[in-house]
Amino acid sequence: MSSALSIKNLRKTYASGTEALKGVSLDIPAGDFFALLGPNGAGKTTIIGVVTGLVNKSGGTVQVFGHDIEKEQELARAQIGVVPQEINFNPFEKCIDVVVNQGGYYGIPRSIAIPYAEQLLKDLGIAEKKNQTGWSLSGGMKRRLLIARALIHKPRFLILDEPTAGVDVELRREMWTYLKTLTAKGVTILLTTHYLEEAEQLCKHVAIIHRGAIVASGTMQEVLGLHDEDTAQKRGYRGGKLEEVFLQLTSEK
Repeated sequence: MSSALSIKNLRKTYASGTEALKGVSLDIPAGDFFALLGPNGAGKTTIIGVVTGLVNKSGGTVQVFGHDIEKEQELARAQIGVVPQEINFNPFEKCIDVVVNQGGYYGIPRSIAIPYAEQLLKDLGIAEKKNQTGWSLSGGMKRRLLIARALIHKPRFLILDEPTAGVDVELRREMWTYLKTLTAKGVTILLTTHYLEEAEQLCKHVAIIHRGAIVASGTMQEVLGLHDEDTAQKRGYRGGKLEEVFLQLTSEK
């Protein structure tokens, strides 16, 4: 199976001397729903920054569908759609314009972008809001608008950075149903989330990063197989299996 994302020995040391990534290697199969999990400051955001060209790596290689992010920058980036953790669209633009104008960055004519943007907004349940400003939307609808914007150029690889933060349960479930239809069509999804129960149910593969290094990686079942019942019982509070494996691997104690 071909790889959507192939990371080999990725390193990043910031000017301050902080070593954010310590030789990270990851391989995400094409068409996969992949979870990248870790505590705050573990290196997730740095990996996403490197892959999307916002952060310069210190060493290693990164390829998106075989395109090196440095040697074939435009080809690599054209494959990627990003749903950021922050709400970062112009709040005074109409929803339809937020999506259509993003298409302009990829050279998509408005005659093509407008009907496709309308379809995306419909699929995501916010078609009736298309002529309202982004500022007027609820938190959950703003997240949906970000997804529509990320998909306007029909990327093969979608990065979701905490996409359901602050979204209520019903909207989260609707979003996941829609995103699963994307993977069914062959879109590869990389998810970072603090809702570990969602990752456990949705994702085929998972990697856990801690202090800039991958501490577990494999199929969801392989990583769940690292569960230590004795350690879990000693902790007292019981969560889902993935949550307990996560704490087992990232605890500072």
